[in-house]
Amino acid sequence: MILRTEHKIYGLVLSLFLSGCNLTQEVSETAELNNVSAQVININKGWQFTKSEQDIKFDTLPTQSWDEVDLPHTPKIEPMVVNDQWQGFSWYKKEIDIPKHWQKKKLIIRFEGAMNAANLWVNGENIASHLGGYLPFVADITDHVEYGKTNHIFVKLDNRDNYITGPKPLELLDFNTYGGLYRGATLHVKNSVFITDEILADEIASGGIFVSYPEITNDKAIVAIQTHIENIEFSAQTIDVVQNLMFEGQLVESTRQTVTLDANSQKTVKQTVSVINPKLWHPNNPNLYSLETEIKNQQHSLEKQQTRIGIRSFAFNDKHELLINGEKIFLRGVNRHQEYPHVGYALSPQADYRDAVKIKSAGFDYVRLSHYPHSKDFIKAADELGLVLVDAILGWQYFSPFPEFQEQIVQTCRDMIRRDRNHASIMAWECSLNESWMPPYFTKTLNDAVHSEYPGSYSAGWQTDFDIFFQARQHRLQHYDEPSQPYNVSEYGDWEYYAQNAGLSQDSWADLKSEERTSRQLLSHGEKRLLQQARNIQEAHNDNLKYPAHADGYWVMFDYNRGYADDLESSGVMSLFRLPKYSYYFYQSQRAPEIRSTDYQSGPMVFIASEWTEKSSIPVRVYSNAEEVELWLNGRLVSRNKPTINKLSDELPHPPFEFDLNKFIAGELVAKAYINGVQVAGHTVKTPKTVTQINLRLDKSGVAPTAGVKDTVFIYAQLKDDAGTTVPINHEKVMFEVSGDIQFIESTSRTTEQGIAAGLLQMGNNLTDAKIRVSYPAKNITSKWVRILDL
Repeated sequence: MILRTEHKIYGLVLSLFLSGCNLTQEVSETAELNNVSAQVININKGWQFTKSEQDIKFDTLPTQSWDEVDLPHTPKIEPMVVNDQWQGFSWYKKEIDIPKHWQKKKLIIRFEGAMNAANLWVNGENIASHLGGYLPFVADITDHVEYGKTNHIFVKLDNRDNYITGPKPLELLDFNTYGGLYRGATLHVKNSVFITDEILADEIASGGIFVSYPEITNDKAIVAIQTHIENIEFSAQTIDVVQNLMFEGQLVESTRQTVTLDANSQKTVKQTVSVINPKLWHPNNPNLYSLETEIKNQQHSLEKQQTRIGIRSFAFNDKHELLINGEKIFLRGVNRHQEYPHVGYALSPQADYRDAVKIKSAGFDYVRLSHYPHSKDFIKAADELGLVLVDAILGWQYFSPFPEFQEQIVQTCRDMIRRDRNHASIMAWECSLNESWMPPYFTKTLNDAVHSEYPGSYSAGWQTDFDIFFQARQHRLQHYDEPSQPYNVSEYGDWEYYAQNAGLSQDSWADLKSEERTSRQLLSHGEKRLLQQARNIQEAHNDNLKYPAHADGYWVMFDYNRGYADDLESSGVMSLFRLPKYSYYFYQSQRAPEIRSTDYQSGPMVFIASEWTEKSSIPVRVYSNAEEVELWLNGRLVSRNKPTINKLSDELPHPPFEFDLNKFIAGELVAKAYINGVQVAGHTVKTPKTVTQINLRLDKSGVAPTAGVKDTVFIYAQLKDDAGTTVPINHEKVMFEVSGDIQFIESTSRTTEQGIAAGLLQMGNNLTDAKIRVSYPAKNITSKWVRILDL
């Protein structure tokens, strides 16, 4: 996998941004200031923050005791197990200098995530409010700032339970909602003729830039582009709207249209470009084009915007099978919650990208964004890596008859589509309240909203009123009718085993304790229970493939916290700290070996699901996508096997391999995988001995740690023996120390899971001298200081 220190998905974005709060200095004094092209200015740095569990009125805010913070920000650093998530009132304030020469411009401030009820003050005036913490809060501040002066911005957030936004109260909720200005913020400085903001415009199937594809074949594609433009001058303005479509830096096609806008008016400009022999977007080949939209008058460029697009089509045939660009495909998928340990939702763009890399590396091609809209940064990563997404509004087991609630839900659906409609990865819009019965009039309203905002796109939901029917496996096992529409197994593998009543082979596991049968297994629960989790998943996924589903989504990718429970929900194929369990490798083995990419782990693989200790299973399970696997023990061939096919694996593209060993013999297990008689992959597991050393590893997952953006990066300390084998011991204390411009989030005292102690680092503004070391007090072992940039 290629590691890029400035990944292309961020390089484009960052090059458009200017940092800092003294905006006067950001503009060249020699430029023709009234005609400079529109700007997007990053205002993440230099905020002040305070919080209270009781409401504070604006005119009684304290003048001191504010903390200096940057965005993204969470109001409280939480423990690993969040059993009392903070709720209350958060205040953020910032000073921004507004130059005099901006007087004829349009000024828009945009917060990508403000949890949950937000109010905005500019210079003491409450000018805007917003409900809902998962989609942008956008406000026009043009008429409220003082030009040539320092302006005072205040944001008040209330993340308490809210009956209008839902879902059910936190103490009853199956996930946490956290708080704060937890995504980035920008100031948009536009000329008097400008491209509108898609959220602020509030126009059906319009606002901003909207790209669709009325025709797609392998030979030709038509790209339709709508640009919504506003003129705030008191006279008519004539401009050119130019579209340049680029692929890998080369111009593919362009078009230009001259339009006249009346005084104080808006207009949607519709244009098309034809692409011959298009490079189509597909999960295995996620080709992306760059669309540059420019508006200009005779003298100047007024505004340029870059939109990354993928030319592709999603459709269903008469059998309700999914076709991407006319090619049948089954999507093996997973559900994701966006939380990180300690910082909640306050993730850097790089952290979101690393999550996407892990999901794709695990063998998944599809993610259900449960149960709310995730960040634009994660969706951009999905575009680039080839992850198909279902975008979901906030909802979980909560429906209210109040009109204000229903209006909020419909508006959330519209805003989500407007924000995300240009992303290649979005297959469907889950404008449905998850596991919440909705009356027919309301599901019709949501369906109509989807189809009016994006004609020709698909709605999805857990009632059959939507275009795509979502059904969890635990519900299918209770009630199943042959579907008469596209059918997606939205969740599986967790609840049916946790409830102890749905596995197809529960009778053969009668000797297991209840906690050993469930799929909810922490990494520290050991080999036996992690193998059981993987077996549950294998059985459930194999069962899904017997039904006419076009996709299934395992619950869940990463362990996560819940409002109603005092422990982690641990059915993830990776831990909360993104360490893989055996089930991760099961899924990885289901991807075809011929699919290869430098952006994520792919190609032929083999993995021995064993710690190979005296307590290990003697039937050794090996995951591989090869045709045959050899298992060797201490240099002697045990056997060369084909996949084990039985009622738990007969539908899988790559069933696991099972090897029967008579007894445990300490030493070295080696698996060798073969395709067409040629070895294509190998994996070695050694019996661990006594801990003699401790090694550090930084989780890069495709993106190196990045300074200046509050990047959060996982650090792993591995307890190893003389041979370099990780010793899989649990609950051992490990101590971290850091030096330089980095911060260790929460406690530097950590405990091991499977011999690995995990922590979370926050990068500062300069990583040159940032260092870390780790110690293992039980053995009096301390590592050397290591530079972050050398890990």
